[in-house]
Amino acid sequence: MTETIKIIPMSSATDVTVQELHAAQDRIKQGESHGYEKLVTDAMLRPMRDLRISVTDRCNLRCTYCMPREAFAKDHAFLPRTELLSFEEIERLAKLFIQLGVQKIRLTGGEPLLRRGIERVIESLAKLVTREGKPVEIALTTNAVLLSQKAQSLKDAGLARITASLDGLTDETFQRMSDSDVSVKTVLDGIAAAQRVGLAPVKVNMVVKRGINDHEIIPMAAHFRNSGIVLRFIEYMDVGCTNGWRMDDVVPAREILELINSRYPVRQVDPNYSGEVAERWRYADGSGEVGVIASVTQAFCHECTRARLSTDGKLYTCLFASGGADLRGPLRAGATELMLAGLIAGHWQRRNDRYSQLRHNATEMPKEKIGGKIEMSYIGG
Repeated sequence: MTETIKIIPMSSATDVTVQELHAAQDRIKQGESHGYEKLVTDAMLRPMRDLRISVTDRCNLRCTYCMPREAFAKDHAFLPRTELLSFEEIERLAKLFIQLGVQKIRLTGGEPLLRRGIERVIESLAKLVTREGKPVEIALTTNAVLLSQKAQSLKDAGLARITASLDGLTDETFQRMSDSDVSVKTVLDGIAAAQRVGLAPVKVNMVVKRGINDHEIIPMAAHFRNSGIVLRFIEYMDVGCTNGWRMDDVVPAREILELINSRYPVRQVDPNYSGEVAERWRYADGSGEVGVIASVTQAFCHECTRARLSTDGKLYTCLFASGGADLRGPLRAGATELMLAGLIAGHWQRRNDRYSQLRHNATEMPKEKIGGKIEMSYIGG
């Protein structure tokens, strides 16, 4: 991009007043703001490369590690439609994030396929290009319950890749993890449909919880070998405040890999790109690839390049954050692109989040990081 973005000084509060925005605009006109042409980086020199956009806080499952039914019952108050970012607002903000360095966008939820007309926003985002003139990669994470019905329209809209969640191969295990009566076949049919229409490579995420579904690690590995699908095992994480997380429930990535290797020997391979969160392992017999995401036992905060835009337009700089910077308010109050870009850049530049690295040392952990974390269904995984 040839245009220089101006950093707009702002208060440390997460909400920005209209008066602050007008004052920032005055400083821009007077030439008092500091400009930059290089990619924006945070306080630990991490660039902003990936943007996760939550398009809904609703979901058709009640997975125990994300939306436990006791906290998200029938009477739970989800966000009213007027508080959700519109597709036009999502596109407008996405353009600014891209201008500041983002190269990949992943749509999440809740369950993103519940958002009516999701194909429209995919179509608009798929037309965007990076600062270098390359197409922005548009991906989506889903529980795959509706995927068999949507796969072709998602592909036609411009979706590049898809990641599906599946925490067990037997109905008993899957339904226990998802607290639903959805069948595994429904999810597998959705995964097959995505693969059939070319949403490749399809990835499948399995959250592993000790004593609940860890006995299905080998069956899952066996099922997805020779399928062209990348299976990834995720350590059960302490996201939000409602899932009753305990360290005793975590099956460490090393233990998962040792178990798989004992049955199907694996060899580690290089990451696809700098900052990739999954550690990659390839089967020695050439039958495919698995990954492990060890955010609890092997923190990768130092390489994290992800920004998260919540359903109602708040910018979060960490999955374990307790607060975010409001972008929807200024956007709807008439903020210019320059103002909004300055707010985004300013918030990212102050970012020093490293929750996973501090998790086991509460004496060093900032108070705002101990409890009060935002729920994953609100900002995406």
